[in-house]
Parts: sequence; structure tokens; C-alpha cells
Amino acid sequence: MNLYTAPNPSDTKTVEHLQVEPVNAARNRQALYAARKKVFPKRAQGRFRRFKWIVMLITLGIYYLSPWLRWDRGPYAPDQAILVDLSSRRFFFFFIEIWPQEFFYVAGLLVMAGFGLFLVTSAVGRAWCGYACPQTVWVDLFLVIERAIEGDRNARIKLDNAPWSVTKLLKRVTKHSIWLVIGAGTGGAWIFYFADAPTLALNFLAGQAPAVAYATVATLTATTYVLGGLMREQVCTYMCPWPRIQGAMIDENSLVVTYNDWRGEPRSRHAKKAALSGQAVGDCVDCNACVAVCPMGIDIRDGQQMECITCALCIDACDDIMDKLNKPRGLIAYATLSEYAANMALATDNGKTGVQPQRVRDGDGNFFAAIRHFNWRVIFRPRVVFYAAVWAAVGIGMLVHLALRERLDLNVVHDRNPQFVLESDGSIRNGYTLRILNMLPQPRKIALHLEGMDGATMRIPELSEEESRQFMIETKPDAAMALKVFVTNRNSSSAVNEFLFVADDPAGTDRSVYKAAFNAPGARK
Repeated sequence: MNLYTAPNPSDTKTVEHLQVEPVNAARNRQALYAARKKVFPKRAQGRFRRFKWIVMLITLGIYYLSPWLRWDRGPYAPDQAILVDLSSRRFFFFFIEIWPQEFFYVAGLLVMAGFGLFLVTSAVGRAWCGYACPQTVWVDLFLVIERAIEGDRNARIKLDNAPWSVTKLLKRVTKHSIWLVIGAGTGGAWIFYFADAPTLALNFLAGQAPAVAYATVATLTATTYVLGGLMREQVCTYMCPWPRIQGAMIDENSLVVTYNDWRGEPRSRHAKKAALSGQAVGDCVDCNACVAVCPMGIDIRDGQQMECITCALCIDACDDIMDKLNKPRGLIAYATLSEYAANMALATDNGKTGVQPQRVRDGDGNFFAAIRHFNWRVIFRPRVVFYAAVWAAVGIGMLVHLALRERLDLNVVHDRNPQFVLESDGSIRNGYTLRILNMLPQPRKIALHLEGMDGATMRIPELSEEESRQFMIETKPDAAMALKVFVTNRNSSSAVNEFLFVADDPAGTDRSVYKAAFNAPGARK
């Protein structure tokens, strides 16, 4: 049977044909990731570039040289000034020694670091990113090597576009080899913080260092080489979370690198001809010097951007151009949003027009008195003062506690089974394990005695079979000593079930007290 029925031509007249483009059709989809466009920053010169050199030398000097500094702590402690001694679980920082139970100092330092970052960002924007961040410092160092081998911006672009040759191969191999050496030095310096640097260096070169040391150096070599040499600006743009957090830290009175378009627009590459023809022109000559020196590859004239690390190299480049044109510096400068907005409102008649240069300058080219300039007092506002106060309070609190802390610790654990022993003479005995910690790098005698529970005595089998209420104990430097102690109470009718173990240094002021429980039949629980 034939079930096919020919369509009625009149039916197609009732169907609505829609004009729509499939936005997500396969033929219209863009690539998920855009290919990276290389950034070839030009070398900048100026006060901010000099400041970055100084910061780079100081930070790298501290990192590479600190493990080799010596500090005499006597014959019983290491003489490395900065040491994280994992074997004995201690941290040495010159005259300061931190034990595991004092980890709250590390927590305090982390709190100070957090509030310090908030303080700097709220006051001067991403100054940390632009000057002291390890990524920035190592990228600067790698760029120094790159410029020394391949030349400045134009030479590097030309070399990158040139076909492979012996010269190009030699330069690239040399550059990447030096980068790897720097990466290895970075990892090598890191492991020296965790062991005696000279000893570990000899063992490392002789192939006798622990395997974890070689693994650490290999890992840090790879990360330094990849992040500082190959990825560069991509780390700051895609990997670092701080650009996305900084918006909450910056307000209208935070100093940030700003293109002052209220004096730069309308920009023109032929400013003199435009001025002679009666056209209004700003100070920007559209030379792109600010773009050429930017390590992030952005144009600051587009306004504040997440990628900007406020390194201020664009300020140096622009100031150099302004000097050549005999114009005042500051076309690109550190400025606050409130200052910029006030000047922009003046230049545009509160947004009613475009930027009009004659609204901000007189006939001689001088700025009107109404133009706002940076006032350093704006930094000391409540938000910044709050961050500074918290930062200082945490620091002062740790210093005071550090100065007053005891260098003697006593910990007591009561025997669980049996809880007590009833002896033949009617007395009751309890057992305890005492842990006396001498946190000084020298041996000393500690007096251990009982307070409270009159008539009770203690016996320490490791020292003597005699019973007494006090014993003198020889402790080793920077070490914990465990002792088994039996406390006997012959006053069986006593309902008191608490007393004190007291350890003190007769030759000093250190004292540690532990309230212990004494279990007995019928005693108060």
C-alpha cells in the first residue's frame, strides 16, 4: 500500500520563515583561547626605573645572601643567622628562636603581611606588584639578560621575526641557558634556608645531599624559568588572584598610575601644525612611548586596567618625551581618582563637552589655579590609618610577647591505667609523665617541686629512689626531657585532688607551672 501523500502547496503559505543567525553554530565559534602575542618592552630610564633597580638589588641580595649570614648562639646551637631547622622543628632568626608550640608568631607574621598588603594597596595602589613581587623582580632580572644578549626592543622584534640562523640559535641558547642558571640559583638559595648552607652546598655538589634537596632545586628551577622567562605577563594577568582583589582595596583617594587625558587630549602627532591651524590640541603627541616600555603590553591611556601593575615605567617614558618638548611633566603620573575626576570635570564643563585644553590653561600655557594636584595628606585617611594601626598593633604585640616569653615549658600527662595505687601503709600513689622543655641553647639546672597537697612527696626513679618535694634536674640545651614521676600522698583523708608541679630556673626568672589532678578513692572529682 502506498502511504505517501504529496504536500499541498497551499500549506507552505501558513509557515513563518524566521530570519535568525545561529550564534553558536560550529562555523561561527571562535577559538577558546587566543594565541599569546609576545611583549617586547623597551628599556626605560628615569626615577622610577632607578627605584626598581634598587628594589631588585635589595630583594635579590636578601634572598641569595641571607642563608650565608652567621650568628653566634654558642656551642649548642647552629650559627646560621636564618635557619628553618626541620630536624629539630625550630626556626632561627638571628637572636630569635621559635619552637613549634610558638607557631602563633608565624600566624602573626601572616596577619601583618596581609594588612601590610592592604595598607600599601589602599595608599599607593599595586605598588607591591610593580616593585617587590617576586614575579616582577625575576622578570626584571630575566629582561636584563635578554636585552644584554639580543638588544633592545627593535632588535629583539627583528630577531624574533628573522628566520633561524646560527646567530639566532646561538643567542637563544645563550639566553635560555643563563635563565636556567638563574632558576637553579633560585632553587639552590631556597634549600640553604633549611640546612647549614656551607655544608649543604658541599654535599649538594658532591651528590651526597638528600634527594628532597635535588627535587626542590629542580622544581624551583623549572618554575622560575617558566614563570619568569616564558610566561611573564601571563602570570600577572591569568594566574595571580590579586588583580581581581585589588578593586576592594582601592578607593577614590588611592594613588594609581593615571593618564591625565584632561591635559593630554585631543592628542595629535602633528601638534605644531594643528596649533597653527587653530585646532585645539593636548600635550599627548601619540608617540606610544608609554606603550613601548610597558612590561604588560597595555596602553595606560585606555584607563585603569586589571593588567596594570603600576610599575610607573610609562611615567618615566612620558616624562622623557615631555622634557624633549619643553612641556611640564605629569601627563602620566601617580594620581587619585578624586583629583582626576575634578580636573576632568573642569576640562569638559562637567561632561557637557569633550576635553577643551583652554579650560585648564591660560594663554601662556600655565595651568589654572583651579587644577587639583596631588596632596600627600590624602594618604593619611581613616582607611589607611586603620590598616596601619592594625599592622602596628600586631607587630608591637608580638614584640612584647617575644621579649617577655618564658624559655621554660612544663607539660604533664597523668597515667591512665591505673588511675591510682593504694599502698599497704594506706598512702595513695599517682603516676605522671613530665616533659620539661629547656628552650635555651645552653644546659641549665631546673628545680622541680610540688606546691599544695601538704604531706605529698614525689619520686623520680631516673634520678633517685629517695622521695622529696623538690629535685634539681640537669637539662640539655634546646631539648625536651621526659621523666616518670610518682607522687605519693600519705594523708589519705584529704579530699584535695589538685596540686601544682612547678619548674623554675634558680639562676633566672623562667618559671612554668602545671596544675595536676591527684586521683584517690572518695576524692572530689
